[in-house]
Order: sequence, then C-alpha cells, then structure tokens
Amino acid sequence: MTNRLSDILLDWYARQGRDLPWRRTRDPYRIWLSEVILQQTRVAQGLDYYLRFTERFPDVASLAAASEDEVLKLWQGLGYYSRARNLHAAARQVVEDFGGVFPATFDGVRSLRGVGDYTAAAICSAAYDEPCAVVDGNVYRVLSRLFDLDLAIDTSAGKRAFAELARAELDIRHPGRYNQAIMDFGALQCTPAAPACTTCPLATRCLALHSGTVSARPVKRGKTIPRERWFNYLHITSGDRTVLCRRGDSDIWRGLYEFPLLETPEAVDFLALTRDPRFAAWLGDAPWRLLGSTPMPKHQLSHQTLHAVFHRIDTPSLTPAAAACAVPTRALDDYAVPRLLERYLIKTQR
Repeated sequence: MTNRLSDILLDWYARQGRDLPWRRTRDPYRIWLSEVILQQTRVAQGLDYYLRFTERFPDVASLAAASEDEVLKLWQGLGYYSRARNLHAAARQVVEDFGGVFPATFDGVRSLRGVGDYTAAAICSAAYDEPCAVVDGNVYRVLSRLFDLDLAIDTSAGKRAFAELARAELDIRHPGRYNQAIMDFGALQCTPAAPACTTCPLATRCLALHSGTVSARPVKRGKTIPRERWFNYLHITSGDRTVLCRRGDSDIWRGLYEFPLLETPEAVDFLALTRDPRFAAWLGDAPWRLLGSTPMPKHQLSHQTLHAVFHRIDTPSLTPAAAACAVPTRALDDYAVPRLLERYLIKTQR
C-alpha cells in the first residue's frame, strides 16, 4: 500500500480522472489553448470552445493569421474577453519572436502575452515534463484542507506559501500527470461545497477533516463588493440596417459590438432618456417610433452588476453618427457581441 501523497493522487487519477482531448496530446499549442479557455470557465462549457478553436485554428500560425474580430466572435459567450485578445496577441508573438515554433522553456512560455506562472507551469509540465508545480483554485483548496492552512490565498504571503508547498509536493517523476491529478481531485472529489470526504483516499491524512474546518478552507481575506451600473441600449433600426457600435479600449468588452449605449447613474424611464442629449445625437430630428422596451435580468460580471434595458426604436432615416455605425440587419450574427446582448437577441427573436 502506498503512502505518498503523489502516489495516492496518481492512483485516484488513473481511476477517476476525466478523459479530455488536451490530455491526449503533447502539443504545447493545444495545451496552451485549453488552459486559456479554461481560466474562469467550467470544463463542460470550455470543451465545445476548445473543439471549435482547434478546428478553425489547428496550429499557432493559423491563429496568428486570423483577424481579432474573428477570434472574438469565436470566443463569444466565454466572457473575460481580454483572454481572447491576449491569446491572439501571443500567437502573433510566437510567429514573430519564435519563428512560429511554440517556446519550449518556462521562461519562453512565460514571456508570451497573458501567460502567468500558473499557465506556464501547466504547459511546460504537460508538454515537456518540466518539474513545474501548478497552483489554481482546485490546488489551493486541496492543499489548504489537507494541511489545514488558515493562510489567505488572496494575499501575497499566502500565494507564496502555497506555491512553495505545491513545489514541495510535486511528483517530479510525472509532473504533468500529477498536476492534472491534483486539479481533477479538487474539481471532482475535494469540491468547494459538499466534498466527498467519506470516500476520499486522503481522508486519514486530511487535517482539516480531523479539525472540522473543511468548510472554512481555503481562507480568503475578503470579497470585492460589485459595482452597479445601469445600461440603456438603443436598438435602432432603419429599413434593413441596424446601428451597431464597437466598444473602445477603456472599459469592459473592449473590441466587441453593441447597440448605442446611454449609461446612467441609476435606473431611468424611457421618457427621461429621450431628454438626454446623447439620445438626440443618435436619433436627431427625424421621426422615430418606439417598438418596445425589454428589461433584462441583472447581468453579473466579476466585479460589476449590470442592469440593462433595451429600447427597440425604428426610424426612417439615420443621423450621420448612426449611419456611420449601421450594418445590414441580416449580418448581425457575424459580429462578436457581449453575452448580455446575445441573450437579448435570443430573447427577442423567439
């Protein structure tokens, strides 16, 4: 009978681990792609995106050659769009700085746009068997419970301590498999809520289980209170055209498309909105007709809560500002839009 933590985890992984396509390859490009997609995304959701991306972009050169609009459209619905922009920029970096060959060292991988210590460790251990330990949310949870650590994982001291512990426990014989094993263990066995402690192969050595502190691990210093925002969208149509604008660089959803937006400090009714000078800038003096208003359920981002209402407006002619942004209505599906707008379109097209 084995006693080493790594042996127990690898034995569990051989029996219980998930069979996923990026685990059947040593291609660093595909492993990298899976890691970027799965950041802040559940495997069940990310799998379809991974398959679509690898079908459309089978290698790093094809991804680098794509337009940002195409990458964002394929990414639509995953959220955290900076990941997609960094993915695209890093692919171009591989082509320009590494001759199209994915870097084979930790420092080389770490130098890519958007790649941090965790992602570089995951890629290098899985693709090259480099002895690099990963520390993600699952690893934090497993280690904090196993050793009953009350160090906050959202502090610099806590992150350093867990990184050192992860390195100490890493199986340097099989670093890639070990990293996948401990992450799967946290995802499937040592879950955030209702962990399967009664069937856990590490139960006899889990200090948090013996101390009754499983539900209190891992420790976090505190949560950020989400900022509330009120979005009033003008869904303006004229004939066979719809006004669609690209978002700028200084806010959420950079580079995505949306209807003209009038953000207000609180909820306002449509009549009050018509008195806003920004409303006139989009609709001018031409006659217009309100076809309906659609309030959406609140849309939660990581640090923001969005309250959105879409006002469907038809007008016989467009102002110069609106005309400059108008696209054929039939082509709306070709543009990458935020999930909030996608949900509105699905709701109103039923």
